[in-house]
Amino acid sequence: MLTHDQVDSYREKGYLRIPHVFDAGEVEQLRGELDTLVQDWATTNAGWSGPWRDVYMSPDVEQRSKLTHLHDLHFYGAAWCRAVTKPSLAEAMAGLLETPNVELHHTTLHLKPPETGMPFPLHQDSPFYRHQGPRYVDAIIHLDDTDDENGCLRFVPGSHAREHIEHIEQADGKQVSPHLPTDEWSLEDSEPMPARAGDVVAFSIYAVHGSRINRTERWRRLVRVGYRDPANVQLAGQSLGRAGLMVSGLRPPGALAA
Repeated sequence: MLTHDQVDSYREKGYLRIPHVFDAGEVEQLRGELDTLVQDWATTNAGWSGPWRDVYMSPDVEQRSKLTHLHDLHFYGAAWCRAVTKPSLAEAMAGLLETPNVELHHTTLHLKPPETGMPFPLHQDSPFYRHQGPRYVDAIIHLDDTDDENGCLRFVPGSHAREHIEHIEQADGKQVSPHLPTDEWSLEDSEPMPARAGDVVAFSIYAVHGSRINRTERWRRLVRVGYRDPANVQLAGQSLGRAGLMVSGLRPPGALAA
């Protein structure tokens, strides 16, 4: 169970590191299953598009940067299904959402390969799965130790208080990955959130965050898990119209995706 200080810190900053959610044995099992899922199911490409790439990367690095990703790991492996429904994690999410009712919305792997792992521009997650209200928490399961060198998460403290901010989604007449204007939002103004394997970093759907390129010879394996109050209606984006697993409490009457 989270302490009052942890919940207060989350409310103030918009993010929180929860240490030791998964023990060494669980982490090793998740890594092993992930290796197979990546080989069999994942996609590797240049990652997010947009003019931000020219700001965050040199031309040479931009050409070489890669991102490996896979949605909904809990549909592919039993270990991951157990991980995202773990009672202690669900209890922590209930504390941050301030409701006993917690619904699993989605999971997404973001794997940064050594030396070329793509950076992420400052952004909120709300443009990717818009919801009516703020009761949505993203929980990042760490399978590797992270720091600024291998692309740990970075946050702008208190940015969640602004709620949804308009993002750049079109450039030169083309659709691009949603991101905040680089002349207004600099990664240098964010704070790093290093974490250890087995930790979970939770943050508000409105928290502004990003990360640097992985400059090390180490992998950076993170899995994002979205949890929400089932009464928080989704308006657009990823997994729209799909009901998720209830990992805590009950689904309120009428709170079912069409």
